[in-house]
Amino acid sequence: MNKEKKYTGIVVKSTGSNYLVESDNKIINCKIRGKFRIKGISTTNPISVGDYVDFFIDNDTGIITKIHNRKNYIIRRSTNLSKQYQIIASNIDNVFLIITLFNPETTTEFIDRFLVTTEAFKINTILVFNKLDLYNKKQQEFLDNFINIYNNAGYTCIKTSTKTNLNIDKLKLITKNNINVFSGHSGTGKSSLVNCLDKNLNIKIGKISDYHQKGKHTTTFAQMYKINNGGYIIDTPGIKAFGIIDEIKKTDLSKYFPEIFKFSKNCKFNNCTHYHEPNCAVKEAVENNLISYNRYNNYINILLDEKNKHRL
Repeated sequence: MNKEKKYTGIVVKSTGSNYLVESDNKIINCKIRGKFRIKGISTTNPISVGDYVDFFIDNDTGIITKIHNRKNYIIRRSTNLSKQYQIIASNIDNVFLIITLFNPETTTEFIDRFLVTTEAFKINTILVFNKLDLYNKKQQEFLDNFINIYNNAGYTCIKTSTKTNLNIDKLKLITKNNINVFSGHSGTGKSSLVNCLDKNLNIKIGKISDYHQKGKHTTTFAQMYKINNGGYIIDTPGIKAFGIIDEIKKTDLSKYFPEIFKFSKNCKFNNCTHYHEPNCAVKEAVENNLISYNRYNNYINILLDEKNKHRL
């Protein structure tokens, strides 16, 4: 590459200080020059996988000089640094939240905190309930009831198994020609699903820890993979907790629970928080089983968590 020429590419891997950028079907090892911020938000990773960047070549290393405007991004509060944030990925068409109800458990509060963020940034989110081959009859009945909650809230839910290839073709269809993020706890089978989508990939897969029943962190850094249906998969490190950023205001929170927002239009007060106010249509809908009590309870937990410092 000409060192005096400016190039544009997409970040396909981020390690925090080094970035792999795909440009003209070549992979360039890059570093950043200067500081990059999102509207004043302090982030632990100024550049994320999925970013389009400009760079030039200096001694065989790309020097990133500009990040293009993002159409969207998914971001969370950094677990250890309360005033800093982590960009998980950017310029996303779909997010697949990979969920297992057992070994390891994905709690509804984790799911709902994740969904609040993707709703706020207008990113289409699909809930993938993985490892169906491990569920017995009673667990499958529990799962069906669980899925009904999210179907009623308007979310697409897909059952999958990499052992039996259950609904793998459906995932291939949705991911085709799109940039897709696979996220969730470690051990839910994200990497196994990616490997199923394209047999030419061979992403490292870890085992479940017997002691904590949690997955081992086999994906250390977010990385983008090109798959043979024309799409891209961003495989992310396992997320233990999901802290909601301050920019999501308490007064707007109900907007990011679609079924709560639907009934909120019938509340007596325009600024109803659906917690203590009288004549609340949302609370009435919960009592009539039109809104899941579990989802409503998670909404209240987030609402009362003023500084959003709660950790799952």
